[in-house]
Amino acid sequence: MSTNKNTESDVVLIGAGIMSATLGLLLKELNPKATIEILERLDSAAQESSDAMNNAGTGHAAFCELNYTPEKNGVIDTTKALNICQQFEESRQFWSYLVRQNIIESPKTFVNSVPHMSFVWGDKNAQFLKNRYHALKKEPLFQAMEYSEDTSVIKEWAPLIMEGRDAKDKVAATYMNLGTDVNFGELTRKMIKHQVNQEGVNVSFQTEVYDLKRTKDHKWNVFIKDLKTGQKRTITTKFVFIGAGGASILLLEKSGIPEGKAYGGFPVSGQWLVCEDEKLAEQHFAKVYGLASVGAPPMSVPHLDTRYVNGKKSLLFGPYAGFSTKFLKTGSYWDLFKSISTGNIGTMVGAGLDNMDLTKYLISEVLASQDKKIDALRSYFPNVKKQDWRLEIAGQRVQTMKRNKDGKAELAFGTEVVNAADGSLAVLLGASPGASTTVTIMLKLIEKCFPNEFKSAEWQEKFKEMIPSFGLKLNDHPELLKELRAETSKTLELKY
Repeated sequence: MSTNKNTESDVVLIGAGIMSATLGLLLKELNPKATIEILERLDSAAQESSDAMNNAGTGHAAFCELNYTPEKNGVIDTTKALNICQQFEESRQFWSYLVRQNIIESPKTFVNSVPHMSFVWGDKNAQFLKNRYHALKKEPLFQAMEYSEDTSVIKEWAPLIMEGRDAKDKVAATYMNLGTDVNFGELTRKMIKHQVNQEGVNVSFQTEVYDLKRTKDHKWNVFIKDLKTGQKRTITTKFVFIGAGGASILLLEKSGIPEGKAYGGFPVSGQWLVCEDEKLAEQHFAKVYGLASVGAPPMSVPHLDTRYVNGKKSLLFGPYAGFSTKFLKTGSYWDLFKSISTGNIGTMVGAGLDNMDLTKYLISEVLASQDKKIDALRSYFPNVKKQDWRLEIAGQRVQTMKRNKDGKAELAFGTEVVNAADGSLAVLLGASPGASTTVTIMLKLIEKCFPNEFKSAEWQEKFKEMIPSFGLKLNDHPELLKELRAETSKTLELKY
């Protein structure tokens, strides 16, 4: 196998998913002269976590996800919901910019209006949902939210969840007409396709990063292998972003940065029940989220969704958690074992012992039969017929484990970015609501890793052009919020 001489690039992005695609576009818009290498192990973009059937496609705006509004001593904490909603608004603005610039065509191929609902049953859960509604309704971001305990109203919103249900059941629901269904796979492929044609950007598929090392002059050598030819080469760069889904943890360890030493990861696989019966799909037009089981991770909140994939409308229910030692669907069964080191074994054991409920939940999910999975769906769709649904493998997620400020091992839910102190390397770990809040995550990453350029008048002006609410909290500016929602809805061809 021959080894090419070094090539140089300003930026190396590992993984051709939604994160790298967004960061690459942002950096190129900010600095058109930048040279960028995007490296992907598979033969096309967005085949892992970003693919349409590997994630919920909810366009997480916190309209319906009950785990974003925990109740503490009878008080609903709306902090996380407000933050996530704000971040999704920034994503909408950036996508609108891409459409206006003709970087992306046909928004309906990746984003469609689908109402977001929360649905619960039982007196205690109905009271929680009512409290949540009152807490959120007063916030401008959530002003359009509706609440009902009236079965006829809920049936109007989502007929399938009410048909065949016992009339004596206490039910409650909230409804947000502003919700969306996002095909993050299609969005990613559109962004990558644009970058392939940009001067100074090189996208390499079937290319594996097998190591990376810091150089004496504070750059990075990224060692890569062409999986078709076996040829190896090295790219020297000032900045590396690792957005390789579950495999990011393995590359974080290879980087050797002290900031990543105590991080560990535990793989959680997933499955969906999918219905492509057109008649049934036409009877349900919403994403309906419920409450997670006790001990279940946030990524396992059950929901019955309308989906648009490749222009076809279908229904999806899940996710059901599972277990595999792979960190990616196309990964190796040795991934988990390779990730264990002297630096993180204490973190992994400590976090595991503190979360035995999660372990028991995963075991019960793995052992659940197809009939048990249908029973779970029956709670949301009482008249379900088993023959209408098939099982689909969802994306592989890696539950992040880390040390908190006090040095205690804990699970880190959501999305986490680990940065080298000098800003030369950034690694993305975690799961939901990642894809929906990519733009904000990447803006924060740019601020940390390119601090001087970030503060420059030129970059600040460009940020405001791409994201008009940049630097503002839209919840504090209701008139601007209305204006931008109307504008992005028009550009993205969404209901408003």
